[in-house]
Amino acid sequence: MVVLQGLAPIVSPNTRVLILGSFPGVRSLQLQQYYAHPQNQFWKLLQAIWPASPRETSLDSYEKRSKWLLEHGLGVWDVYASCEREGSLDTAIRHAVPNDIAALHLPQLAAIAHNGGESFKHARHTRTLGLPVYQLPSTSPANASWTFERKLAAWREVMERHGLV
Repeated sequence: MVVLQGLAPIVSPNTRVLILGSFPGVRSLQLQQYYAHPQNQFWKLLQAIWPASPRETSLDSYEKRSKWLLEHGLGVWDVYASCEREGSLDTAIRHAVPNDIAALHLPQLAAIAHNGGESFKHARHTRTLGLPVYQLPSTSPANASWTFERKLAAWREVMERHGLV
Protein backbone atom coordinates (compact mmCIF):
# COMPACT_ATOMS: atom_id res chain seq x y z
CA MET A 1 0.00 0.00 0.00
CA VAL A 2 1.21 3.52 -0.82
CA VAL A 3 2.02 6.02 1.94
CA LEU A 4 -0.10 9.14 1.43
CA GLN A 5 1.13 12.60 2.45
CA GLY A 6 -1.27 15.14 3.97
CA LEU A 7 -1.70 18.80 3.13
CA ALA A 8 0.12 21.79 4.57
CA PRO A 9 -1.72 23.66 7.32
CA ILE A 10 -3.77 26.75 6.60
CA VAL A 11 -2.77 28.96 9.53
CA SER A 12 -1.51 32.44 10.32
CA PRO A 13 -0.19 34.18 13.43
CA ASN A 14 -3.79 35.38 13.95
CA THR A 15 -5.32 31.88 14.04
CA ARG A 16 -7.50 31.65 17.17
CA VAL A 17 -9.30 28.34 16.55
CA LEU A 18 -7.60 25.43 14.81
CA ILE A 19 -9.85 22.86 13.14
CA LEU A 20 -8.18 19.46 12.98
CA GLY A 21 -9.50 16.81 10.64
CA SER A 22 -8.13 13.30 10.51
CA PHE A 23 -6.59 13.06 7.03
CA PRO A 24 -7.67 14.44 3.63
CA GLY A 25 -9.92 12.26 1.52
CA VAL A 26 -9.07 11.08 -1.98
CA ARG A 27 -10.67 14.10 -3.68
CA SER A 28 -8.91 16.55 -1.35
CA LEU A 29 -5.56 14.91 -2.03
CA GLN A 30 -6.18 14.96 -5.79
CA LEU A 31 -7.02 18.67 -5.75
CA GLN A 32 -4.64 19.56 -2.89
CA GLN A 33 -7.54 21.30 -1.13
CA TYR A 34 -9.06 20.71 2.28
CA TYR A 35 -12.64 19.39 2.20
CA ALA A 36 -12.80 19.19 -1.60
CA HIS A 37 -15.42 16.43 -1.81
CA PRO A 38 -18.62 18.13 -2.99
CA GLN A 39 -20.71 16.32 -0.35
CA ASN A 40 -18.49 17.35 2.56
CA GLN A 41 -20.31 20.04 4.54
CA PHE A 42 -17.25 21.90 5.89
CA TRP A 43 -17.46 24.89 3.55
CA LYS A 44 -21.26 24.92 3.62
CA LEU A 45 -21.26 25.06 7.45
CA LEU A 46 -18.81 27.94 7.50
CA GLN A 47 -20.82 29.77 4.84
CA ALA A 48 -23.87 29.43 7.11
CA ILE A 49 -21.89 30.77 10.09
CA TRP A 50 -20.33 33.61 8.07
CA PRO A 51 -22.84 34.41 5.30
CA ALA A 52 -20.64 36.99 3.59
CA SER A 53 -18.35 34.30 2.22
CA PRO A 54 -16.83 33.21 -1.08
CA ARG A 55 -19.26 30.79 -2.71
CA GLU A 56 -17.30 29.95 -5.84
CA THR A 57 -16.13 26.38 -6.19
CA SER A 58 -13.48 26.89 -8.87
CA LEU A 59 -9.86 26.00 -8.23
CA ASP A 60 -9.09 29.74 -8.03
CA SER A 61 -11.64 30.17 -5.27
CA TYR A 62 -9.78 27.80 -2.93
CA GLU A 63 -7.17 30.50 -2.38
CA LYS A 64 -9.96 32.98 -1.65
CA ARG A 65 -11.70 30.58 0.75
CA SER A 66 -8.41 29.85 2.53
CA LYS A 67 -7.69 33.57 2.93
CA TRP A 68 -11.28 34.05 4.14
CA LEU A 69 -10.77 31.40 6.86
CA LEU A 70 -7.62 33.12 8.03
CA GLU A 71 -9.34 36.52 8.08
CA HIS A 72 -11.93 35.03 10.46
CA GLY A 73 -9.23 33.63 12.79
CA LEU A 74 -9.74 30.01 11.74
CA GLY A 75 -6.98 27.56 10.85
CA VAL A 76 -7.21 24.09 9.31
CA TRP A 77 -4.92 21.08 9.49
CA ASP A 78 -5.09 17.35 10.18
CA VAL A 79 -3.93 15.17 13.05
CA TYR A 80 -2.13 12.86 10.60
CA ALA A 81 0.80 13.95 8.45
CA SER A 82 0.80 10.69 6.51
CA CYS A 83 -0.85 7.29 6.46
CA GLU A 84 -1.76 4.31 4.35
CA ARG A 85 -5.39 4.14 3.26
CA GLU A 86 -7.53 2.85 0.45
CA GLY A 87 -10.46 5.15 -0.24
CA SER A 88 -11.42 8.05 2.01
CA LEU A 89 -12.90 6.46 5.14
CA ASP A 90 -11.19 7.10 8.47
CA THR A 91 -11.72 3.44 9.37
CA ALA A 92 -9.32 2.50 6.55
CA ILE A 93 -6.41 4.58 7.93
CA ARG A 94 -3.35 2.46 8.72
CA HIS A 95 0.16 3.28 9.94
CA ALA A 96 -0.66 6.93 10.58
CA VAL A 97 2.06 9.40 11.53
CA PRO A 98 0.77 12.35 13.57
CA ASN A 99 1.45 16.00 12.78
CA ASP A 100 3.29 18.07 15.39
CA ILE A 101 0.52 20.54 16.29
CA ALA A 102 2.64 22.34 18.90
CA ALA A 103 5.30 23.10 16.26
CA LEU A 104 2.89 25.50 14.54
CA HIS A 105 3.63 28.17 17.19
CA LEU A 106 0.36 30.05 16.89
CA PRO A 107 0.54 32.95 19.39
CA GLN A 108 -3.21 33.77 19.30
CA LEU A 109 -4.43 30.16 19.43
CA ALA A 110 -7.29 29.90 21.95
CA ALA A 111 -8.86 26.50 21.11
CA ILE A 112 -8.61 23.34 19.07
CA ALA A 113 -11.70 21.77 17.52
CA HIS A 114 -11.58 18.26 16.13
CA ASN A 115 -13.69 17.65 13.04
CA GLY A 116 -15.05 14.21 13.89
CA GLY A 117 -14.26 11.19 16.02
CA GLU A 118 -11.07 9.94 14.37
CA SER A 119 -9.43 13.32 14.83
CA PHE A 120 -10.74 13.55 18.41
CA LYS A 121 -8.94 10.30 19.28
CA HIS A 122 -5.87 12.55 19.46
CA ALA A 123 -7.41 15.05 21.87
CA ARG A 124 -5.14 13.86 24.67
CA HIS A 125 -2.17 15.13 22.64
CA THR A 126 -3.78 18.45 21.77
CA ARG A 127 -4.82 18.96 25.42
CA THR A 128 -1.13 19.15 26.32
CA LEU A 129 -1.17 22.60 24.72
CA GLY A 130 -3.32 23.80 27.64
CA LEU A 131 -6.18 25.00 25.45
CA PRO A 132 -9.86 24.08 25.31
CA VAL A 133 -10.38 21.10 23.02
CA TYR A 134 -13.72 20.32 21.36
CA GLN A 135 -15.12 17.40 19.41
CA LEU A 136 -17.26 18.71 16.59
CA PRO A 137 -19.54 16.51 14.51
CA SER A 138 -17.77 15.40 11.35
CA THR A 139 -18.55 17.32 8.19
CA SER A 140 -17.92 14.14 6.17
CA PRO A 141 -20.73 12.73 4.02
CA ALA A 142 -20.19 9.50 5.99
CA ASN A 143 -21.64 11.25 9.07
CA ALA A 144 -25.30 11.03 8.09
CA SER A 145 -26.56 10.57 11.65
CA TRP A 146 -26.37 14.34 12.30
CA THR A 147 -28.58 16.76 10.39
CA PHE A 148 -26.99 19.83 8.85
CA GLU A 149 -28.84 22.04 11.35
CA ARG A 150 -27.52 20.04 14.31
CA LYS A 151 -23.95 20.19 12.96
CA LEU A 152 -24.33 23.92 12.34
CA ALA A 153 -25.44 24.56 15.94
CA ALA A 154 -22.42 22.68 17.33
CA TRP A 155 -19.95 24.39 15.03
CA ARG A 156 -21.48 27.84 15.61
CA GLU A 157 -21.29 27.39 19.39
CA VAL A 158 -17.53 26.83 19.30
CA MET A 159 -16.98 29.76 16.92
CA GLU A 160 -19.09 32.05 19.15
CA ARG A 161 -17.33 30.88 22.31
CA HIS A 162 -14.02 32.06 20.87
CA GLY A 163 -15.19 35.30 19.29
CA LEU A 164 -15.18 34.19 15.68
CA VAL A 165 -18.85 35.06 15.13
